[in-house]
Amino acid sequence: MNEELARLLPPPPERDVPPGRLAHHKDRLMQLIDDDRATAPAVSTPVAARRPRPRLPRPALWLPAAALTLAGALTVGLVTAMDSGYGLRQSDDESAVVLLDRIADVAAETEVEPVRDDQLVYLKLLTAGAEAEDENSVFVPGKPHTLEKWVSQEPGLVQQLALHYENGDYFPLRELLPPGSPGVPAGIDRPTYKWLAALPTDPDELLAELHRLIKPFEGQERSQAVFDKIGELLNASVMPPKTAAALYEAAARIPGVTRIENAVDPAGRHGVGIRRVDERASWATEWVFDRENLTYLGERSYLTADGSMGKKGTVMDETAVLERAVVDEYRERPDSSSAAAR
Repeated sequence: MNEELARLLPPPPERDVPPGRLAHHKDRLMQLIDDDRATAPAVSTPVAARRPRPRLPRPALWLPAAALTLAGALTVGLVTAMDSGYGLRQSDDESAVVLLDRIADVAAETEVEPVRDDQLVYLKLLTAGAEAEDENSVFVPGKPHTLEKWVSQEPGLVQQLALHYENGDYFPLRELLPPGSPGVPAGIDRPTYKWLAALPTDPDELLAELHRLIKPFEGQERSQAVFDKIGELLNASVMPPKTAAALYEAAARIPGVTRIENAVDPAGRHGVGIRRVDERASWATEWVFDRENLTYLGERSYLTADGSMGKKGTVMDETAVLERAVVDEYRERPDSSSAAAR
């Protein structure tokens, strides 16, 4: 009843960044802070030169963790079974379960060399995220660009989570921490190989653990929060095979997952997809897999209804994984022959 009454109320005047942009804006904020601290005048920000520098928005646009709410950010409404424009969906949800089970089988049989604590996970991505000039503007999809990341695997507390290379410059990624904080531990928001390997491999137990670890944003369906987090883990890590298989099997147990027969990643690679729509927030997340070998290619999030943040179909966040490997040093780029299995 309370939810029905809430839907009848007008949306609040404030709105915040959708969940798919959290990591993007946090990275941008960290990079801007690092730029301000740098003494060399030649250091530039990672904002693309082709795009006019936007006016500094209110803090919620850059640090949504301070006051994140999706209620009112998007037009609330039921999403129909119509196609989103990114591929045709089969009518039977069982097809998604069958596909995820097949992908899990492939993941379980993939050979992956364990990552040591002193090594780094290297990722080469083609990525883009929608941005708004200020809180009164609609979001505009960004242009995909290359991003390279070296992600720390240290098991203890760390101050620097990763090193990014974007738009010709290197930028350390640091978590926002209070003064004197020792750092960030390995966990759901800093998933090291060792931490991932310690997760339950029984899909039901894993799903229960994810529900315990993940807190939905206000206005977000709990199942969507778990689905999106699984996508983040698959996107940003070299994964132990048993863990990867369990994540796909856990995703198959999430209600509302559907199959996309023709999904396309930001690199233009066509494949088969798995999608879930958050009907409460009018938000969809779609994973893309190679049609032949069922390896993970990337993901995309977009709006499923017109709202204050943009029109239906607006791509809010998209990433294609171009290369994934394990290296020993920051700024080290792997040979193609040494790349780890996706």
